[in-house]
Amino acid sequence: MAHVRKHRRSSQAFSLIELVVVVVIIGIIAAIAIPKMSKGAQGAADSALTGDLKEMRQAIDMYVNEHGGAYPDAAKITDQLTKYSNADGSVTAAAKDTTNQIIYGPYLRSIPPAPVGSLKGQSTIGLSTSGPAWNYDPASGAVSVNATGNDSAGNPYSAY
Repeated sequence: MAHVRKHRRSSQAFSLIELVVVVVIIGIIAAIAIPKMSKGAQGAADSALTGDLKEMRQAIDMYVNEHGGAYPDAAKITDQLTKYSNADGSVTAAAKDTTNQIIYGPYLRSIPPAPVGSLKGQSTIGLSTSGPAWNYDPASGAVSVNATGNDSAGNPYSAY
């Protein structure tokens, strides 16, 4: 008697149900991941703002400590933070000059560009009335970003 073998055909393709399940799973993953990734850029800008403000505030504090408690002048703050100066705040672009007592600074390489707001990318600093990227108050030494709106956590930029 001949032995008859029954061969089962293995399926070579996905069924429609399997394809639908895979598409639904990919949709769920995308629905979770895309909002988190889109907040990434905003979160990075918020972190950059925090770091830039800390760096500028420390530079102002060092300037004050070396200049007898005097804050940088609003009209000269960029030069006073990025160039060498003497005790009265006069600046020069040259290297330190011990003969003329130009021995302080620089405190920053450059004013960082604002990472948020309508002036994003600009490196101007001064009185808020002049519309700079960074607002500076020479009476208190306070510096803040010139931006309206809130960060990714809902906190206003004015509170930084």
